[in-house]
Amino acid sequence: MAKLSFIGAGNVAWHLAQALEDAGHSIRQVYSRDIRHAKELTRNLYDAQAVNTLDFTDSDADIFFITIPDDAVERIADSCILPESAILCHTSGTLPLVTLRPFPDRGVFYPLQTFSKSRHVDVQKVPFCLEASNDRTEEFIVALAQSISKTVYLVSSDERKILHIGAVFACNFSNHLMAIARDIVEREGLEFSLLKPLIEETFTKALAVDNPATVQTGPAIRGDEQTISNHVRYLKDQPLQQRIYKLLTESIQDMGKG
Repeated sequence: MAKLSFIGAGNVAWHLAQALEDAGHSIRQVYSRDIRHAKELTRNLYDAQAVNTLDFTDSDADIFFITIPDDAVERIADSCILPESAILCHTSGTLPLVTLRPFPDRGVFYPLQTFSKSRHVDVQKVPFCLEASNDRTEEFIVALAQSISKTVYLVSSDERKILHIGAVFACNFSNHLMAIARDIVEREGLEFSLLKPLIEETFTKALAVDNPATVQTGPAIRGDEQTISNHVRYLKDQPLQQRIYKLLTESIQDMGKG
């Protein structure tokens, strides 16, 4: 089994490190600039060491995962000192493989899922999108991904970027729209819980078909202009929400023409 280290102790590392350890791999080090965050994760691992240095010269890890915000990946990678022949991977959905170009054995180990420390995720069901700089690295990270997931793909940097854009619409934007819905109803003293059965049915229905556009409902797809006008007027004191409403209405109607 592989020996692994994590550079970063956030949500992705939290889930990947424990899943990989459960699959029989050994977690050697967890790095965080704030040692307290590294220690929080290592408390859930068997024998991992919390560190706050990027000098891994003495580490016996085979592979190092960078699991930090995208904007810091290249800077942190440039600061890493790794053992000879060690593999360095990032877990970003949008950064290309070339971001790790100083390292000959480099890869991308992207789990296409949203992670929070407070929620359990069945990693076996998470698709992993992989890319590698050479055959040795590819063979290693494919075997590693297959040890924890049933769904493993080789995906290029360009393809992964497209998947990540889709993921932002499907996940981040959908969640934000639910947060807006909560603000709208609770401003009037209504309970957000009244919308939860509707939200659940909407997502269940969308996931049951090949194209969610075929099960679109609501005033935009019906062309109910009176209702749309009433909604737009109601949102006049919330100009940003009003703009979002108008833009999404236009988008639904445009897609409905196809």
